[in-house]
Amino acid sequence: MLLDGVPIYNATHLFGFFSIFNADAINKVTMIKGGFPARYGGRLSSVLDIRMKEGNMKEFHGEGSIGLISSKLSLEGPIKKDKTSFIVSGRRTYIDVLARPFINMRNRNQSSGKGEEGSSETQTGGYYFWDLNAKINHKFSETSRLYLSGYFGRDRFYNDATNTYTTDEDTSSTDETSSNGLRWGNAIAALRWNKIITPKLFMNLTGTFSQYEFTVGGQNQSTTTYQNAPSTSQNVLFNYNSGIQDWTVKADFDFRPNPNHTIKFGFGDTYHTFVPGVNQIALSNNTSSGIDTTFGSSRQYGHEHWAYFEDDWEISARLKLNIGIHFSGFKANQEWYPSIQPRFAARYMLNENSSLKMSYSSMTQFLHLLTNPTIGLPTDLWVPVTDRVAPEYSNQLALGYAQTLTKGFQFSVEGYYKDMQNLIAYKEGVSFFGSSQDWQDKITVGNGNSYGLEVLVEKKLGKTSGWIGYTLSWSNRQFDSLNFGNPYPYIYDRRHDIGLAVTHKFNDRVDIGVVWVFGSGYATTLAQQTYLGVDGLGIGANTPYAPIEHIEERNDYRMPAYHRLDIGVNLHKKKNNWESTWSFGLYNAYSRQNAFFLFFEEGNNGTRTLNQLSLFPILPSVSYSFKF
Repeated sequence: MLLDGVPIYNATHLFGFFSIFNADAINKVTMIKGGFPARYGGRLSSVLDIRMKEGNMKEFHGEGSIGLISSKLSLEGPIKKDKTSFIVSGRRTYIDVLARPFINMRNRNQSSGKGEEGSSETQTGGYYFWDLNAKINHKFSETSRLYLSGYFGRDRFYNDATNTYTTDEDTSSTDETSSNGLRWGNAIAALRWNKIITPKLFMNLTGTFSQYEFTVGGQNQSTTTYQNAPSTSQNVLFNYNSGIQDWTVKADFDFRPNPNHTIKFGFGDTYHTFVPGVNQIALSNNTSSGIDTTFGSSRQYGHEHWAYFEDDWEISARLKLNIGIHFSGFKANQEWYPSIQPRFAARYMLNENSSLKMSYSSMTQFLHLLTNPTIGLPTDLWVPVTDRVAPEYSNQLALGYAQTLTKGFQFSVEGYYKDMQNLIAYKEGVSFFGSSQDWQDKITVGNGNSYGLEVLVEKKLGKTSGWIGYTLSWSNRQFDSLNFGNPYPYIYDRRHDIGLAVTHKFNDRVDIGVVWVFGSGYATTLAQQTYLGVDGLGIGANTPYAPIEHIEERNDYRMPAYHRLDIGVNLHKKKNNWESTWSFGLYNAYSRQNAFFLFFEEGNNGTRTLNQLSLFPILPSVSYSFKF
């Protein structure tokens, strides 16, 4: 996922409910699922290339919206007319603010009451996110421009509590405070200079920065005061941090011998800094220093460099080719991993209304996504290639057919197959929490493949427009040390996927939209038995023991299918230079309880019940948006 050419490592707010990409700041979106041009590299999978607006050089404009859950505002215009422009766009949710009266009401109800022990409790908690897009565009001349763009966003989920306990005889009083939460976010920046060297040769020089951070943890402090004895205090702290940071410089060139022929070439280097997972635990009281330790994976560094050559040639009205080669390498400690990746894509017009497409792509990825194999909260980690862990490789073939039908309908079908080598996964009984081992000691290496068929019917013209798509797919993994060496479905294997989107425009003032999605449940693993292992943290005999799960078969269970219906109605009004829209909608209109993650609950009689956490029931929405 690229925003103005800069990689984004986490693309969601609110656990997937919101995208981090603010539509008011976006100019163009390109999605590539097969036939990857040689200018793209560094990943095995699809490319989502997003370009921000550049700002209006002549007039000041703005747009925004005010809604029940979030609001946003975008402003753009000239700093110096026809010379320098800007655009800035920001959003924030206020779920935490809306929830505060209900939390305060609960606190008032909980604050009274004394029995054998008097107590009072105050809680605060909530969730919010914010993000900001900004860009400056400066025109030196008709052949030279400079762009500076950035994105900054943060999510925070928190739960804080304060408790006071008093004994019946008032001989002691305990004050306890706790703070727990999740925080994650991205920060990117790009400085780009483009220059028309000759009428046929165009150049972009770019420097970028990208950072992603994820933190989960909490702190508990308690102080007990006695009438006839010294007071005691205790502090317990736990944090888990992971992240990735990139600095990149690159040069890209476009050469056009004629309007039907474009040659692209370029090179670049990225300096990566990885924090694959660092645990911090601190235990202390007023009578001893206790434990204060950091363990897990240390920071790791690496240089990723590349060069490419790409030839996009419309040979005739029927045949178009894109042929290229991508060279890349990664320097990890004393190990260097070079890679040569050929690319080929062709489109042949059978007639004016139908065409065939075929592509082959060889890809190399120097980053690994280490996926949590359990049924708990998703906590995927980015980790690097090292002198012990080699890069991932893939080969992908795709063949498609497209047909333009009558009355504005278009039909396409595409089949694909991809094989992958040097994939990584956690060993049995290991997860990202609760171990002093480096992540390299927790993993095993294997292979995988994915294949399937996609069908799309689309209508772009007329008062009623939309599309329906269906995908039948498989995604498998095979590791010699997992699942007895037998292949098993990957956690993101989704057999059936359906998307339906329809928009009907009654007139210039009223339109309605309906979206329905369906997906087979993700594959996950259910442990048949759990027992205690040895000193999981490795920092002392008194630390908790790590639970070890006995697995019969990897990913032997399917989460419930995901499906959801969203409905929206828009009422538009335009007057002079002011446009406004009232939008009314229902998210999850039939209130499907879709599982976010699964967990076991222990019963009093030793039974275990499998439960699911669902985030969002039916949610009505009202928003007012405007443009000027």
